Amino acid sequence: MASFLRIPPERVPPETLAALLEEYASRDGTDYGEREVPLAEKREALSRQLAAGDLQLLFDVDSESWDLVPRDRARDLLGDAP
Repeated sequence: MASFLRIPPERVPPETLAALLEEYASRDGTDYGEREVPLAEKREALSRQLAAGDLQLLFDVDSESWDLVPRDRARDLLGDAP
């Protein structure tokens, strides 16, 4: 079973967080609808969702990888009570 850690975004250096958001926004299969959305706009939307707590930054200790996941999914992965 995977072991996850929640990483508070304010603990991540700004340059690193920007790079993480850009990498996430540019992943294959990321769909933002019919119109093309500039990468900077995608990154800003992700940043707002992260700041609002709608997305959580999780680190998977086993695979040494990270991901942005919706708050409810993060709660499930971390075993947090609602």
